[in-house]
Amino acid sequence: MLVLELASVLAGPQVGQFFAELGATVLKVEAPAGDVTRTWKTSAEPAATDVSAYFSCANWGKQSIVADLTTAAGLARVRELAARADVVIASYKPGDAEKLGVDYDQLRTLNPRLIYAHLTGYGPESARAGYDAVLQAEAGFMYLNAQPGQEPQKMPVALIDLLAAHQLKEGLLTALYHRACTGQGSLLRVSLLDSALASLANQAATWLVTSHDPKPLGSGHPSIVPYGTVYRAGNGRSLVLAVGADRQFRHLCAALERPEWAADARFGTNEARVAHRAALETLLQQRIGEVDGDTLLRELEQLGVPAGAVRTVGEALTLESGRQMLLPAAGGGFAGLRTVAFRSSAWPLAPTLSPPPHLGEQPGDGGVAGKELGR
Repeated sequence: MLVLELASVLAGPQVGQFFAELGATVLKVEAPAGDVTRTWKTSAEPAATDVSAYFSCANWGKQSIVADLTTAAGLARVRELAARADVVIASYKPGDAEKLGVDYDQLRTLNPRLIYAHLTGYGPESARAGYDAVLQAEAGFMYLNAQPGQEPQKMPVALIDLLAAHQLKEGLLTALYHRACTGQGSLLRVSLLDSALASLANQAATWLVTSHDPKPLGSGHPSIVPYGTVYRAGNGRSLVLAVGADRQFRHLCAALERPEWAADARFGTNEARVAHRAALETLLQQRIGEVDGDTLLRELEQLGVPAGAVRTVGEALTLESGRQMLLPAAGGGFAGLRTVAFRSSAWPLAPTLSPPPHLGEQPGDGGVAGKELGR
């Protein structure tokens, strides 16, 4: 399968890497200046490279083709590739693809079987550029992601971009199935805003059912207690509980040597625990602060009580479970992170992927070839 990626930043490129991991050939078309994320570097990254950590999170397994679509040569090259492609992934603002000559209506005249996925910020009727932080604010995520009485907080990853990428993958897979059945291509549209709103889940349902806005609870859960709150144990270990059943709560009380809590009318059921959240959280904070957190976590695991340590990113990725999600380092470079998290006997993952390409780099060209079209 040939995927032509006319997308930049995160959501679209994540989908491109997804298909690369499944064995597709993915051609990433970049403007002469390159994908802007090539320049999004932390202070710890070397300046003398055009492959930033941010760029590398979504561009493994691809070839880079530089094309200036404002020139006849650049447009002709991209249109020639689109005529052979199975899928085009685009992330232009509404109207820009038409001006450049790479919109669905123009490309499908060259390739009637083409599946064209167009990602926008706010849908085809709005020319607003979509930025993850703004969408997190506008869709309610930042409001909810705060401790009571404190300022809203953005999630530390581009959550809305990633949610939109999942919507884009799902839409493309259904479109590929439709084409397999009918032979027909199709146009698929996904917006960051729709993807964000579709992911509000129980928080949206709370407002729809009760007409009351859900309130910020930090990492706590609005309808399950104890669930999500961070506790600090006596040995300094930070941990989280996810007690979703009364039976689990009874086991938690036993592990903490406080069986009387389970018999307390304020805490015996989840409904009661939600009503008496503050009192229970105070007791849990005090008692967990007296015990060894690692010992407690081992005992809770044996009892079937969902709980876990608060880990750094590095800790999560160096566990055996984390290492299974890594793409092996190529040529002594750095490892990557898979976007495909499922395993299928019908569709094995590519065992290795080429590292994120330098601008204009394609296999066999010996490095940065500068294959810049139309300049």
